Amino acid sequence: MMKNKVIVVGGGMVGAATAVKLAKQGCQVKVIEQRVINAAEVLASDKVDIRVSAINRFSENLLDELGAMATLRAHRHAPYQQLEAFERSGDSLLFDCLDINTTHLGHLIENNLIQASLWQQFPAHDIEVLEISHPLSAIEQDDQQVTLHYAEQQFCADLVVAADGGQSMLRQKAGIGVTGWQYGQHCMGVLIKLDAPQQVKTWQQFKPTGPVAFLPMQAPYANLIWYDDSSKLQGLKKLPAAELKQQVLDNFPPLVGDFEVIEHAVFPLARQHANHYSQGRIVLVGDAAHTINPLAGQGVNLGFQDVVALADKLNNADDIGASQHLQQYEHTRRKANLLMMSMMDACYFGFSNQVTPLQWARSRFLKMANNTGLVKNWVLKYAISGKVG
Repeated sequence: MMKNKVIVVGGGMVGAATAVKLAKQGCQVKVIEQRVINAAEVLASDKVDIRVSAINRFSENLLDELGAMATLRAHRHAPYQQLEAFERSGDSLLFDCLDINTTHLGHLIENNLIQASLWQQFPAHDIEVLEISHPLSAIEQDDQQVTLHYAEQQFCADLVVAADGGQSMLRQKAGIGVTGWQYGQHCMGVLIKLDAPQQVKTWQQFKPTGPVAFLPMQAPYANLIWYDDSSKLQGLKKLPAAELKQQVLDNFPPLVGDFEVIEHAVFPLARQHANHYSQGRIVLVGDAAHTINPLAGQGVNLGFQDVVALADKLNNADDIGASQHLQQYEHTRRKANLLMMSMMDACYFGFSNQVTPLQWARSRFLKMANNTGLVKNWVLKYAISGKVG
C-alpha cells in the first residue's frame, strides 16, 4: 500500500508551496497552521505588505507550475530588469536582463500575496487546512508513521514536513540541533509611496555601517532596506514619519522622486543552519532548515529550491517517509544552502567596514567584475536556474 500521507506544519510561502507540489504528485496533504488566512480577502485587499521577496526566475517557474504565478500577475507584482551593487560613484556592478536576452531578472512581490496565491490552490488539490492554536506537545515515531500531539489532538502521517520557520518547534521537538549566530546589526524595512513611474532597477549600496537597498514594488510603492547598529535603528523606529523620511534622505542615495513613509519595522539578523535536515519521518524545509542574511533577498528562493528537491526525491516513492529519500534530499540541498549562506556572509563582512586595504580591494573587485563579465554571468545564471554551482 502506498504510504503517501503528508502533514506540512506551517502554511507560509515555503510550506504552502510544499503542500501544493506534493499534492500535485498524488500525496494526501494536510497543513497545520496557527494563523489561517482567507486567500481571497488577502488578494483583494488594498493594504500593501511591508514584507517583500525578490523572486528569481527559478522560483517564478515553480510558482507557474503550481498555478500561483498567474494569480500574482493579476495582482500587485513588479518585474525588475536591472540589479546594481555599488559602494560609491564609479564603483558599480550592474546586471541587466538584456545581457541574457530575457525580459526580466525576477519579481518583487509582497510575501502575503505569494502565500495567498498558493493557498488559493488548496481546494483544487484537496489540501485540508487544520487551524491549531495549541503548541506542539510531543512527537511519536516508529518505522511506519509519525504522530504529532497538540493538547488533546493527535495527527498521524507517513511524512511530516517542518515548514514552521526559524524558531521551528517541530525541529526542536525532533531533537535536531542548529549552528549559527546573531549578526551585530539589525535591519529596518521602510515601505514608501514614491512619486515616480514604475521602477525596474533594484539597487544596493554598501556602506561602512551596513548596506542600504531600494526594492521597487508595483508603483507607487517601494521598499527601502537599511542595515545598521541595532540601537540606532531602534531609535529611528520611534521617529515620526516626517523625521524618518529626513533620515532616509540623509543616509540613502537620491531616490527618483519625492516619497511618503507608509510603514516601517526593525528585525534582528541571524544565520542559522540545521545540523541535519531530517530525523525519522520528519524533514525540514525553508527557514526551519536554514536562515540566511537577507542581503540579496535569497531566503525564500532557497526555500523554494528545497521544495523542488524534496518533491523530486519523493516522486513515485512507495513510502515517502523512508529515510533514504530524505537523506538524498539533505545531500542535495544542505551543501548548496551552506554555500549560498557563506557567500552572503563574505559579501556582508567584506563590505561593511572601513579597513583601507579592503576598501581598495572592493573597488578593484567591482570594477573588474563589471568589466570582465565573469561574476555577471554567474549571478545571471543563478537568477535563471537557481543553481549556485
